[in-house]
Amino acid sequence: MDYNNIKTLGQLKATNYKSLTVKDELRKNLIRQLQNKEAGFEGILGYDETVIPELQTAILSRHNILLLGLRGQAKTRIARLMVNLLDEFIPYVTGSEIFDDPLNPISWYAKQEIAAHGDETPVSWQHRSERYTEKLATPDVTVADLIGDVDPIKAATLKLTYNDERVIHFGLIPRAHRSIFVINELPDLQARIQVALFNMLQEKDIQIRGFKLRLPLDVQFVFTANPEDYTNRGSIVTPLKDRIESQILTHYPKTISISRKITFQEAKLTDEQKSIEADGLVKDLVEQVAFEARKSEFIDQKSGVSARLTISAYENLISTAERRMLINREKNTFVRLSDFTGIIPAVTGKIELVYEGELEGPAKVANTLIGKAIKTLFARYFPDPEKAKKSKAANPYNSITEWFTEGNTLDISDSLTASKYKKELMGIPGLYDLVKKFHPKLSENQTLLLMEFVLHGLAEHSQLSKKYLEGGFGFSDMFDSLFNTDLGDDEDDVDFR
Repeated sequence: MDYNNIKTLGQLKATNYKSLTVKDELRKNLIRQLQNKEAGFEGILGYDETVIPELQTAILSRHNILLLGLRGQAKTRIARLMVNLLDEFIPYVTGSEIFDDPLNPISWYAKQEIAAHGDETPVSWQHRSERYTEKLATPDVTVADLIGDVDPIKAATLKLTYNDERVIHFGLIPRAHRSIFVINELPDLQARIQVALFNMLQEKDIQIRGFKLRLPLDVQFVFTANPEDYTNRGSIVTPLKDRIESQILTHYPKTISISRKITFQEAKLTDEQKSIEADGLVKDLVEQVAFEARKSEFIDQKSGVSARLTISAYENLISTAERRMLINREKNTFVRLSDFTGIIPAVTGKIELVYEGELEGPAKVANTLIGKAIKTLFARYFPDPEKAKKSKAANPYNSITEWFTEGNTLDISDSLTASKYKKELMGIPGLYDLVKKFHPKLSENQTLLLMEFVLHGLAEHSQLSKKYLEGGFGFSDMFDSLFNTDLGDDEDDVDFR
């Protein structure tokens, strides 16, 4: 259809254009998409077998939708992507506040325009990107914001009585006529405001300050919410929930690989940062930190651990390595385990601690999560140190732990130059040979990374002592740190293992 040349109601009628409700429009385009096996909801990962099929079913059923899940589960993004299922352009009566369908006008203005001009009524075209309205529910949202109010200034200016519907100033929902309207965090909406939505969902009419106005709005409602017990500020009132036909539960990524794809899709790195080498191990560790957080006894699981944690953490991890490279005036670098001190601000800002977690402190909890992530992944790369210690066979870690037993210590900060970092790790007897024994084909950078990884793994299995330093980690003998505590140490040097 040539949208540029159809500018009047008569020209529109001549094309045999048929109006559809917004829900029928979504259904029609989804049917075409499914039949053609076209990809939908681009960028939404990990929901192919769960959320997306349920969402498509709801659209085919022409339902209003409630997306229910913890924070950072792409609820709002899913709602925004529904716009892609709308027709590219739809006609409306030029000048209409609520974008009236020329073939089915509902407002006073559109009806009068058509009555006055007939087939010469001006018609404009609205792009689908303009057919989306989003409102964050907060306790201060009013009925006037959502539905509308009587405008006394308009009444006085136009010399109208309050019985004339032209005195109404339409709210967000009427202005979303023939569009998708999203209310985020629905439980935060006051109960009396939620009640005002009843008629909109069921009878599809509105009432403003006792002004009865039959306005059959055509709106696709999408609501998002955290589980009702997440916040003390409110919940979804039962009659409103009953009127929302489909409730779809979202979830966090179920595998590390899916979580990694989401992180790399969303992480915003510069071209310079993309050149910094990040091994698969450190990428998996970032994701494992979030997985550990989602089952930690220190973190409020009702609050959830957003996918934004791993995105921010990965950005910080790369930036920590970049900062070292710039300070040391090196041309390139790679991400080390000591760089994980840089992700702590990204972790502490995105977890909600329970009482026990508050007693520990956010920084200590973050370090505990990093440690648990290392312990979880260590078994993929090396033998279990605890089993190796009990085994009758030669312990592959003996030469390493004995070096520390002799009183040697090692501090690895995130500011070490490449040569100093290599020298420190190569100075530990048996460490290089151990890594080469189990991973002989690795590059030098990967080998050094795994050498550091071995030290962290031994510490997490109580074979070495690890303490958190400003911008790094310190390793020493386990028993020496227990029985020879230096009371003069700085208070910040706390053993977090």
